[in-house]
Amino acid sequence: MRFFTAIADIPADFGPSAVTIGKFDGMHSGHRRVIDELRAVAGAEGLVSAVLTFDRHPLAVLRPEICPPRLTSNEQKRELLESSGIDAAVMIEFTREFSHLTPEEFVQGVLVNGLHARVVLVGRNFRFGRGGSGDVELLKTLGEEHGFTIRSIDEVKPDGERAISSTWIRDLLSAGRVREAAALLGRAPSVRGVVVHGAERGRALGYPTANLEPEVEGFIPADGVYAGQLIVDGEAMPSAVSVGNNPTFDGVPEKQVEAHVLDRTIDLYGKRVEVSFAEYIRGMLKFANAEELVAQMRLDERRIRDVLGTPTAR
Repeated sequence: MRFFTAIADIPADFGPSAVTIGKFDGMHSGHRRVIDELRAVAGAEGLVSAVLTFDRHPLAVLRPEICPPRLTSNEQKRELLESSGIDAAVMIEFTREFSHLTPEEFVQGVLVNGLHARVVLVGRNFRFGRGGSGDVELLKTLGEEHGFTIRSIDEVKPDGERAISSTWIRDLLSAGRVREAAALLGRAPSVRGVVVHGAERGRALGYPTANLEPEVEGFIPADGVYAGQLIVDGEAMPSAVSVGNNPTFDGVPEKQVEAHVLDRTIDLYGKRVEVSFAEYIRGMLKFANAEELVAQMRLDERRIRDVLGTPTAR
């Protein structure tokens, strides 16, 4: 996949292309359906399949106080786009200056001069240009002027009513409903970051954990205990995952992600790892003492092994 971070970086001989435009936060199943259609159109018409996206949610610039948290970092989004099989992705910096482009300036500068678009795939409610002043009808008119056609994309509604969206997925993750979120994403939700040293309370209790740095990539689900996987160097290992501040002890960070790898002792300090979430086990509880906590952790482990299909090591 060719990757560009500015329209000016796209070479003059790029395309002609079939283009779709969007935030693509999370690269969920709805996004993948759009990209599948994009690739099909590009293949049938001999065009380059290209995704135009942004380095941040537009609200991060225009209304930061109401901007939703990201499901994926830019690096994660780039990797997911590449895995989709498209020919090229353009992730431009969304600035206030960019938001001031009129619909005509956006079409001329980005779609025509930059991407040499011949087909543009957009949703029926697509808006573009300053203040969202451009709609699909205007895009069709401008396409006729500049030599590209518009194809409307239907939303994906798994229940026949609600369209898959990043907002829906965020709501599910915020409630700990990771299995349902996975169904919409088409993969297990996950976060990733560098493993750092912690207080080593888990090790003292017989459950050593890999503690992720506070600033992880990805959307952290609701506090609680989860069945999941820790992935490092391409290897996925069944794990008990904890999210939250562990109220049994004082001084634990408010939103900490830590994973106990089942049946393995492995040095992960300084490693960049991914932690995925398969199923919510229970909420974060405060126990009277460490003994009660350990007893609950043993119960958690049994359930996690059942969920993951991981028998007890002999």
